Amino acid sequence: MLKKILSKLKSGKSFNNYYLLVFTVIVLTIIIQSIIQYSLARQRQDALRINVAGRQRMLSQSIVKNVYECKYGTCDYGQLRLEMAKFANANTSLQEGNDTTGIPILDNEEIQKNFDKLQPHLNFILKSTNDFNQLESIDLEKLSAESDQFLVIMDTIVNQFQKSSEEDIKTLMIIELELAVFSLLILILEIFFFINPSIKKMAMQNQKLKEIAWHQTHAFNGHMKNIKNYNHVLKIEKNVAHKEELISFLMEELTDLESVSDNMVKSLEKQA
Repeated sequence: MLKKILSKLKSGKSFNNYYLLVFTVIVLTIIIQSIIQYSLARQRQDALRINVAGRQRMLSQSIVKNVYECKYGTCDYGQLRLEMAKFANANTSLQEGNDTTGIPILDNEEIQKNFDKLQPHLNFILKSTNDFNQLESIDLEKLSAESDQFLVIMDTIVNQFQKSSEEDIKTLMIIELELAVFSLLILILEIFFFINPSIKKMAMQNQKLKEIAWHQTHAFNGHMKNIKNYNHVLKIEKNVAHKEELISFLMEELTDLESVSDNMVKSLEKQA
């Protein structure tokens, strides 16, 4: 019976509130960690995209330099062809994304507009240098001017990528801060409205149980003492009538003792 009562006490509302608190903390922790991981992944993507965009400026200058060398001296045609391929592929990846390198699809309209402005200059550079047999007839002044225009627009795009990345980081930081504050608020509310009342209730129940135990124990001990006394007298008593009377008293004490035991169990059940 006592084990059953204790199990009921353990499965009370206070423990349900405790489980609710733990569950809430776990869920909020998972959400915050998910946002942090997403933020880190997004920062890696932004860093890669900014790096590739910055490299485009270097490639445009390197292509013009190699054309100059090929026209007026000696050059590595293989290196020039490789740089042109990287130049074209990077431009496509920055707009359409690239799963292999991890560059995401461009979803910024303002940056896309600048890529649209950039495209004619990029096309001129690639078209002018595509046929190596015609390198000597290339208008270097025009090529240099187109490269400079490409460089100016590409600088703007790189700055836009950088600014967009910083804004994303700020937004995620604000979300993380709001979640942290919300988590703290949830914990405070649960402590004040669930944990503290549960602790107070358990303390009151414990005090009542102690009082019940004290009273019932004294009553129990009193009846046990009477039973022992009656039993002792019964052993030495010779008169049959007196023995019957003692047995009657003894049965009354046993009945009272049973009532005390039942009252103790009922009191414990009420506290549960």
